[in-house]
Amino acid sequence: MSDPLAGFLTTLDLVDTGARTSEDIFTGPSQWMPNGRVFGGQVLAQSIIAAARTVDDGRSVHSLHGYFLRPGDAAKSITFAVDRLHDGRSFSTRRTQAYQDGVPILSAILSFQTEDEGFDHQIDLPEDLPGPDEVPSAFDLLSKIDHPMAQTWARERAFDMRHIPDPVYLTVEGEPTPYQAVWIKALGRLPDDPDLHRASLAFASDYSILEPVLRRHGVPWANPGLKMASLDHAMWWHRFARADEWLLYTQESPSASGGRGLSLGRMYDLQGRLIASVAQEGMVRLARS
Repeated sequence: MSDPLAGFLTTLDLVDTGARTSEDIFTGPSQWMPNGRVFGGQVLAQSIIAAARTVDDGRSVHSLHGYFLRPGDAAKSITFAVDRLHDGRSFSTRRTQAYQDGVPILSAILSFQTEDEGFDHQIDLPEDLPGPDEVPSAFDLLSKIDHPMAQTWARERAFDMRHIPDPVYLTVEGEPTPYQAVWIKALGRLPDDPDLHRASLAFASDYSILEPVLRRHGVPWANPGLKMASLDHAMWWHRFARADEWLLYTQESPSASGGRGLSLGRMYDLQGRLIASVAQEGMVRLARS
């Protein structure tokens, strides 16, 4: 794709089919992927956009809980069915099901809230981490590698990603640790729609969230015996931030067992505000040689 950001925005430009039975129905395209499978973050972001289309203005998504049920086919479009579960004075709840060929590939519950006041505190941004200009991008590291996945990660992602201390694409450097951080931002200016920025953060949150599991065990993405798949994904938006400005995404894996790994993440803006929290469990298996 010559313009990955334009392609990304196209996937979020869902079509309202006009169907109004018990659900609102939308359709959207899938981004091409070299392994032929739909990127999970894409379906999360599209589910947010679909649900937001059914919520009154002034209510923004503040939480999402989703299960990845089947791998999606990147060559096919996706249908989104939104069930309007509840509309209260301050909160609205929606269930979004994403379908291909009549079977669900993702099921998610989302909650939206009007702006409100209340207690305000946060866990602060970690100190003494290098800024985004001090670490190389995925393009810097992967663009010269002649491999379809390396070229996709280097040139066709809509987000700039810069790892601290270093990425785990090809090797895992240093002592095994379940911690890492990643600077992320969209490659260009995004429209001002707040729902689109929250959906964009959900999209980007899925790129690297399971990497602390790999880093803890010294296993890079390039290991030929590695098999990974997202099982579920939860996200909470605490404060608004633009997805086209630098955010620091800190990540840790508190546990891995039974062929599954759990990772937790936090996103901070350059002012040190905690923007969002993320949790994901994934299947992580390494074939024995």
